[in-house]
Amino acid sequence: MTPVQRTEQAATWTAMVSRAYDHTRPAVRFGDLTWTGRELLDRAAGAADWLDVLGPEPGVPVPALVATSADALALVVGGAGSGHPLAPLGVRMTAHEIAAVVKQMPAQVVVAQPEFNDLAGQVARLSGRRVALVPELSSATRTLVARPDELAAVLHTSGTTGLPKPVPMTQRRLAARARVNGHLCGLDPDSFYGGSAPFHHIAGLGNIAVALAAGALITGLPRFTVEGWTLLRELGTTHTSMVPAMLETLLAAGEARHETLRTLQYGGAPVRPGTLRRTYEAMPGVRMLNMFGQTEGSPISVLTPEDHREAVAGRTELLRSVGRPAPGVEVRVADAGPDGIGEIHARAGHFFRTDAEGWLHSGDLGRITEDGYLYLLGRRTDMIIRGGENVHPLEVETVLAAHPGVADAAVAGVPDERLGQTVVAFVVPADPDAPPPPAALRSHMRARLSGFKVPVRWWFVDDLPRNANGKVVRRRLREPYEPYEPNEG
Repeated sequence: MTPVQRTEQAATWTAMVSRAYDHTRPAVRFGDLTWTGRELLDRAAGAADWLDVLGPEPGVPVPALVATSADALALVVGGAGSGHPLAPLGVRMTAHEIAAVVKQMPAQVVVAQPEFNDLAGQVARLSGRRVALVPELSSATRTLVARPDELAAVLHTSGTTGLPKPVPMTQRRLAARARVNGHLCGLDPDSFYGGSAPFHHIAGLGNIAVALAAGALITGLPRFTVEGWTLLRELGTTHTSMVPAMLETLLAAGEARHETLRTLQYGGAPVRPGTLRRTYEAMPGVRMLNMFGQTEGSPISVLTPEDHREAVAGRTELLRSVGRPAPGVEVRVADAGPDGIGEIHARAGHFFRTDAEGWLHSGDLGRITEDGYLYLLGRRTDMIIRGGENVHPLEVETVLAAHPGVADAAVAGVPDERLGQTVVAFVVPADPDAPPPPAALRSHMRARLSGFKVPVRWWFVDDLPRNANGKVVRRRLREPYEPYEPNEG
């Protein structure tokens, strides 16, 4: 290997992980299973060998139905270091939703953990692919290597049409993100990270990738529950991430205490002042961070632990902001009007999708105050952001309009204290005298869409507000004072 090649390899996420776990201390802990750092790397090498046997073309992302687990970590590390980058997909989505994404990918195989065998089979039939179930991964002594511009992994995020779009995470940029996020969160080899975000999400694999680069001990939960949080507390985790709605659930249950937690990272919605005060009462020494970003690039800005302490001391308006630019990030408000509001653009070395000049177009409208704090004011598009998940109205409306009892429909995002926004439907019934029961509409939707996309309230109207071109004017969709069957989905 030439000196240039050695320098290039050192600038990769794979090299960071390989250096961080060249030891015999615990590195991965799930239930009764514990791997040392060396065992993690050896299992990752075994995963790389298995991916080789599957035969995907070098550099082609491999769609995977996996949940947070030791094997999933080994697959990601092994895939990144062998030219077979993993592309985890949401196992809570329907087979039709997953197949639509898989069809856009060139790989002819879908990797799946055994517990997702049935789902994988449905996806394979719908997409014309074959399934490869993850075996018990053996150890190998293979050295994992990668070049800076090779793919480390691929995550998907929803685009303007509602079909999730791939976000390629190159080795160089993922390494840069790991350095920025690791510094902000205070992650190091003495840290113990445990989260509950879905593995395919930037808050899932995205945060785990940062912890891996820092050499932290890692665990995780398949989904958030109060019981799961109790387990993380008993294990002695030091770092985690969540959305404010989860925090409020813990507070309501009287289970928010966590004696060993050092850093709590959140996003997707602002935290309320009362919630923050109660969090500090439950965990007096915890560092709170709100990181604003998206799958295409994160963090853009950060509300620091010091900002949160100032908010508790009286500057509660800071909690409505998403902080100031993260280290190394340049932020601008593009095409700002007289009120200073425009689309937020950002530029940094750890963003994955940018224009020719390096700018990430966030799609968020916002303004920056004189003291540098960024305040978001909504989306340029009609996207609804519910608890950190993107919901596209057109996708929901298309499914809703397919119900035989619906003549026309539109959905809108309405403010929600816990989730940031929630989804509400406005339905023109096919028979005004006998509108379909909301429970029936919910069942129809849930069979075809993920739960977070299903409206929580249903309003029956005579018609929808449309402009001269026939397009729905969403800003004129307003809920009446009293909801129609407010407690039904």
